[in-house]
Amino acid sequence: MTAHKEGDPTTLNRLYGRSIGKPLRAYQQSLVDDFLPQIAVPTEGPVTAERLFGSERPLHFEIGFGSGEHLADRANMLPDHGLIGAEPFLNGVAGALAHAKEQRLANIRLHHGDALEVLSRIPDASLSFIYLLHPDPWPKARHAKRRMMNDGPVQMFADKLKPGGEFRFGTDHDIYLRHALMVMQRHTDSFEWLAEGPADWQNRPSGWCETRYEKKAREVFGHEVWYFRYRRKD
Repeated sequence: MTAHKEGDPTTLNRLYGRSIGKPLRAYQQSLVDDFLPQIAVPTEGPVTAERLFGSERPLHFEIGFGSGEHLADRANMLPDHGLIGAEPFLNGVAGALAHAKEQRLANIRLHHGDALEVLSRIPDASLSFIYLLHPDPWPKARHAKRRMMNDGPVQMFADKLKPGGEFRFGTDHDIYLRHALMVMQRHTDSFEWLAEGPADWQNRPSGWCETRYEKKAREVFGHEVWYFRYRRKD
């Protein structure tokens, strides 16, 4: 996750948390060395559908995609859309590269690094979907500013989404849940919560796959998982 000054989501001081875990296997390293440059988001300049995919198409952006399971599932489901993912954890990037390579997903572009830096280069009102699934909870109060769900990033989400675009957020951490709902309540001018009752946030919506992380949270740790969908208002 990225620290930022309140209200200024583009102040990217540093990345917090791990950037690499276990040493990559030879195949994973070859994907990072040879395949990532082919589908990497450009490091400078505007990030647009035409620049990434050569044509206009709906754009999706996933923040912290883990091993890329959800990103790959959405890319496979929507081959005419463009999926952009950003992840600071190198092992996760290697996992996403494997999904893209093995499933021949030509509509994925990846960034190994900070999501807000890339998001800041996407023109306003360009995205159809933004996904933030199981972000690092940073449960201690003194670390709350490190959470992605804060006023600065959420305002950037609103800026980058098209009217009618959707922001999807999921967590299995009760502290993060309460914090996120408090933040979103401050942005009701920009977002409409797509929920009519508890079933809407207690059950996974269609088109939202279960990742290994979510399955482990539920089955191994006994966590409840919550799902939230917000529509960008006109």
